[in-house]
Amino acid sequence: MEAVITVFAVLFVLLVVLGTYATVKAVGAAKRSVDRTIAQGRRTVEDHSLRAKSLTRPGPAGEIAQLRLTLRTSMRATQDALHAGPAEDASLKESLGLFERLSVHGRELDVVLKHLESEPDRATLTARLPELRTRTERITASADSLRWAARDRASRFAEDDLDALSSQIDIEAGALRHWTNASAQTTAPWPEAPATDEAATRRQTWPHEPEAQAITPPAARPAYPWQKKPRPESTA
Repeated sequence: MEAVITVFAVLFVLLVVLGTYATVKAVGAAKRSVDRTIAQGRRTVEDHSLRAKSLTRPGPAGEIAQLRLTLRTSMRATQDALHAGPAEDASLKESLGLFERLSVHGRELDVVLKHLESEPDRATLTARLPELRTRTERITASADSLRWAARDRASRFAEDDLDALSSQIDIEAGALRHWTNASAQTTAPWPEAPATDEAATRRQTWPHEPEAQAITPPAARPAYPWQKKPRPESTA
């Protein structure tokens, strides 16, 4: 009885532990999903704000906002393109490593541009713009190069796969057509046997033989002199 109680206690503890683990995992996944949604919403709001600033603010302030919007758009598009590729592609892993190094420079520049958005000194902004513009162009050019290379690689893989698939389909189609022609050239059916009289086929036949001649009556026996004459049947 004690062993049964111990087994049930152990099972109960295991169920509690598994339930707690599953709950923690579900809560963590939900939290990550909420964080991603919040971050995405925040980025969207910030991008719209930068777009509005680049259009409404004249001079260096508007150009600073435009540089920051261009930087963020290029880096985000490149990140999405690289992560969309197959994880087992070794060349793509190297590209991701290079992009992470490029992202360090991109984040540093984004922080600098964000601080300069609220800079009231117009002369300072005008003096810093050429250097900021050059850094932005270099980073976005590198990001664009990685992005288009990844897209070209994905398109090439898709084209190679399509070529291989088309070749296999052509081979299979040829095999199907060969099977169709072979099936069309079927041998003619055997002619049906002529109808025969079943009784006649069952009757045994023999070679033709001449009909036996009728038995001839015996010839008259010759009478000899020593023979007694036959007595007539009428005599007593």
